[in-house]
Amino acid sequence: MKILVTGSTGFIGSHLLDLLLAQGHDVRVLLRAQSSAGSLGDRVVERITGSFDVVDSLREAVSGVDAVYHVAGLTAARDRAGYFSGNVTATRNLLDAVERFNPNVGRVVHVSSQAAAGPSPDGEHPLDETAPRRPITTYGESKAAAEEVVEQRMERLPLTIVRPPAVYGQRDPEILRFFAMVARGFAPLIGFDQKKVSLVHVQDLVRGFVLAGENPAAVGRTYFISSEEFYTWPQVGEVTAAVLGRKRVRSLRVPHAVVFVAGALSGMLGRFQAKPPVFNYEKARDITRRYWTCSVDRAVHELGYRQEISLEEGVRRTIDWYREVGWMK
Repeated sequence: MKILVTGSTGFIGSHLLDLLLAQGHDVRVLLRAQSSAGSLGDRVVERITGSFDVVDSLREAVSGVDAVYHVAGLTAARDRAGYFSGNVTATRNLLDAVERFNPNVGRVVHVSSQAAAGPSPDGEHPLDETAPRRPITTYGESKAAAEEVVEQRMERLPLTIVRPPAVYGQRDPEILRFFAMVARGFAPLIGFDQKKVSLVHVQDLVRGFVLAGENPAAVGRTYFISSEEFYTWPQVGEVTAAVLGRKRVRSLRVPHAVVFVAGALSGMLGRFQAKPPVFNYEKARDITRRYWTCSVDRAVHELGYRQEISLEEGVRRTIDWYREVGWMK
């Protein structure tokens, strides 16, 4: 098929690009004028420049494709307007372009986030797709609003929403900090309670995206794509230590109050930086919540999705890649 991927230079988008190319698809990528295409490497893809701010500039990108995977989104912004521009307006304009220039497209897959739904209520009841959206950050609110934009078009376009939880894997700069600390003999843990998370390896995640994008029954549906298991951060630390060959790792617990102060300071200092910081007061609110779990039962039953990469294997693949490229010794 001819497939358009937005956000192809990012962590998740680059893995989706690799999977689609491996499956033999003809892939087109949408790049902003200021984007660096260097991260695409020598991948054989059609490169189109356009702007989510201008619907007409998206004509060439969306015309003639069989499917669209909208992975692009904004995870850090200076204010509410920035989040809503990057996540809501961008999604609306892309769908406007599809309706106008390629109304017979076979499928549009919109990549959202568990942040749109919010944390789970307790450790025994992971969120499923029937739960009401209760985001707790501005980022989450913008992703929830983008989902609403998508849902409003479901009668006119063959749309599917996929929601990742926390994601890790090769090319991820975020979990690198955790792994690097474990390599030094410390497992950083937020707070003194027992937190539980859904944590999916990026290669399982993008495989779930494609299953959702290719299954006719997925039109008009929303799916959590995640691990089937739930994890605690001490468990992640233990697995990481085993992969790194460290026999002893000390837990380094950071009180919630310290996390909030650090988030506030990071946000203030970020006002003087070229790019807004990913970690701020709202991110502190996010990571101090006790439960971020979601159920993949719908994806399992309707798409045939299963978690194929165990936590140990996923951590091993990630650390091997970090070492290969020199991010870790």
